[in-house]
Amino acid sequence: MNLDDVPLTWVKAFLGGGMIGLAASIFLLTVGRVAGVSGIVGGLLKPAMGDIGWRVWFILGLLFGGILAWLVVPAAFDVSMHRPLPFLVVAGVLVGFGTRLGQGCTSGHGVCGLSRFSVRSLVATVTFIASGVVTVALFGGGS
Repeated sequence: MNLDDVPLTWVKAFLGGGMIGLAASIFLLTVGRVAGVSGIVGGLLKPAMGDIGWRVWFILGLLFGGILAWLVVPAAFDVSMHRPLPFLVVAGVLVGFGTRLGQGCTSGHGVCGLSRFSVRSLVATVTFIASGVVTVALFGGGS
């Protein structure tokens, strides 16, 4: 199935969001952990015995899932980036700093935390979104 054949953008968003929610639920039920990517990657930086394998498989799944998606729908990855590399590096470092400061990322707080009615995740998610709005207002949307 080619997702470009789906007529409405909101249908694609609904299906994608449903798949993310289903995957996060299955992960919680099978592994017993929240599918917060920054926490999973952060756990690899200070590995604990017996806590490495599932983290490595999770990250590999993200990478290979992205590669598979690129092979199936390459047009979805057509992005024009008009920012110099140093700008992108600084932006990446700030995102990393923000996820540590907020004790989680958008996947952990926005997907998993909100679905568990976590007030801390609600505050974090509102902060993420507000910061994104301010950043786009100041620097533009990357075009």
